[in-house]
Amino acid sequence: MQEALDEIYRAYAQDVYRFALRLCGDPVQAEDILQETMLRAIVHFERFEGRCSVRTWLCTIARNLFLNQCSRADHGDLPLEDVHADDGAPIEERITDRMQAQAIHRLLHDLDEPYKEVFTLRTFAELPFAEIGAIFGKSANWARVTCFRAKEKLLLRMEEEGLL
Repeated sequence: MQEALDEIYRAYAQDVYRFALRLCGDPVQAEDILQETMLRAIVHFERFEGRCSVRTWLCTIARNLFLNQCSRADHGDLPLEDVHADDGAPIEERITDRMQAQAIHRLLHDLDEPYKEVFTLRTFAELPFAEIGAIFGKSANWARVTCFRAKEKLLLRMEEEGLL
């Protein structure tokens, strides 16, 4: 069992890290998400049903961890003058970007299935349409069309929220 888990870590750690980094944009936070993802995968390995690839399962865990972190994040008690940007970008811009990213994730979370999952698998996990279709027992073309429709729905909701 330990050898199998080690193999999973070696095979998928880089993919999960890149996925987490794309979600949060912070290498330290992405590393934390990776470690927590792998820990949860080890602890709850018996819950893996095999209906999707291991990479998809791990990226789903990582995404859920990130969304949980976003929902728990409360930086309202920090005075703005105490917040420093490491990259020299104006702090107001970084806060606006983070707030917009959270709003987009909220809108994505509100999408109906299978749009939400297909969009997430394609955009964040960077899975090919053929693999996404296989996960759902459908064709690659079905996955492509569903992803396109998800983008349309997300863009429409972003317009309605004034995010575009």
